Amino acid sequence: MSRIGKKPIPLPDKVKVDVKSDTVVVTGPKGTVSNPIPPGIKFQQKDKQLLAIRQDDSGPQRAFHGLARALVANAVRGVTEGFTRELEIVGVGFRAEQRKNSVIFTLGFSHPIEYPIPPGISITVDKQTKLVITGVDRQQVGQIAANIRSLKKPDPYKNKGIRYTGEQLKKKAGKAGGK
Repeated sequence: MSRIGKKPIPLPDKVKVDVKSDTVVVTGPKGTVSNPIPPGIKFQQKDKQLLAIRQDDSGPQRAFHGLARALVANAVRGVTEGFTRELEIVGVGFRAEQRKNSVIFTLGFSHPIEYPIPPGISITVDKQTKLVITGVDRQQVGQIAANIRSLKKPDPYKNKGIRYTGEQLKKKAGKAGGK
């Protein structure tokens, strides 16, 4: 049986969980997250804990048991603590500027790039070169960070571009022996 799927999910005092037939809705102080439940897996709430239970031992249910439990556990953590991703912009003249509902990037192209901020996500810009993305849905925060990084990926020759904070890059040498 799945080791991750068997673990109970501890529920803090301020978190409410509504288990429906095909979704689990988790509500907490920071917001609400709803997760779909794969067929054949049910959730039960006992003594401030949530358990993921598999109906039988078939292949697809075994595969989704740990996944369903991990997604609901991430939802519980998201509505209590929230998730953050930090990006940094490296390069001469590369910067970001925060507007009301969007972020404007100047990344060395002939035009500025306007990235709209989706609802439920907040993006803060520090010193024009550091972005902090926060939200309650882990998947959405990571996807938005990846989308922003894809606007100008780090160049392997000059290491310029948008990267995750703490990301280690391998710098290539280039054509040194051309003469």
